[in-house]
Amino acid sequence: MNKIITFLLLHITLLQTKQSLCDNEPLILSYYKETCPLLEEIVHRQVEIAVLKEPRMAASLLRLHFHDCFVLGCDGSVLLDDFEGVESEKKAGPNLNSLRGFEVIDEIKYLVEEACPCTVSCADLLAIVARDAVSLRGGPKWNVYLGRRDSIKASLNGANQFLPAPNSSLESLIANFQSQGLGIQELVALSGSHTMGKAKCKSFRQRIYNYKDSVSTSYNHHPKDDEFQEVLKSICPTSGRDNALAPLDFVTPLRFDNNYFHNVKNGHGLLISDNVLVYDDLEGEIRDLVWAFALDEEHFFGSFARSMIKMGNIRVLTGKEGEIRKNCRFINM
Repeated sequence: MNKIITFLLLHITLLQTKQSLCDNEPLILSYYKETCPLLEEIVHRQVEIAVLKEPRMAASLLRLHFHDCFVLGCDGSVLLDDFEGVESEKKAGPNLNSLRGFEVIDEIKYLVEEACPCTVSCADLLAIVARDAVSLRGGPKWNVYLGRRDSIKASLNGANQFLPAPNSSLESLIANFQSQGLGIQELVALSGSHTMGKAKCKSFRQRIYNYKDSVSTSYNHHPKDDEFQEVLKSICPTSGRDNALAPLDFVTPLRFDNNYFHNVKNGHGLLISDNVLVYDDLEGEIRDLVWAFALDEEHFFGSFARSMIKMGNIRVLTGKEGEIRKNCRFINM
């Protein structure tokens, strides 16, 4: 009798395991080919309109995908508003009055729902939008693998804990990326997204004023940095003007290119987290990548595209997990 029970339990376990494997379907390129054939055309057109209207929006839309994937995985949780037990990630320190582009996603979702009701996830929309935002600003275009489903929860605590801060040390950046399954290559390549967009004064004030004369913060003592420091001080005084904006790349702020890495080489990274890539790297592996991307834009573009695909696979929900939200701001009722 015991042997029969053991056999039955083992059989049930195997069936459950098989079902679990079926639920976790891989992302694929042609996921919506039959169910929503106009998806890519709709998304590209709306992103193009948004970026032409406001070029800075390209960086904001790319950032939405980052901030989604680093909290709970690429599941659209960053888009959720407060609602009946759901505490929005939008209220987290790194996101509050900082993340932008939600209305663009709302408009895209509305049009996609009209074309293909209850078919395309908000998480997949974020991935496609990020790719198109980059390519429309002169950056690479990559294959976006699809089939993600949307989370029915958000994590305010996770958003406060796992999103990299603008004053992060190199050690904390490496640990943060490793916690997402991303390595040195992805850290440096994805940091290159700072080749476009802007940051608020409160994000780079510490980079100007609050530092100690030590090896770990020697990025503030680059021989070419004095003039740049004066420019930053004119934008961001020691107090006040917290929301004053400065471009992350002063040279080509509206274009996705490899100029970010030239800036970092010259001590002209806007954020502490930019400059530590060179001046906190004692072993030189990260510095070598910065130099390589600065020398060869195509090399950077290829690495960035591969890193975006890898990031887009972080803890995705597939199969019967999660849901396809009708409205990206709220779970289905």
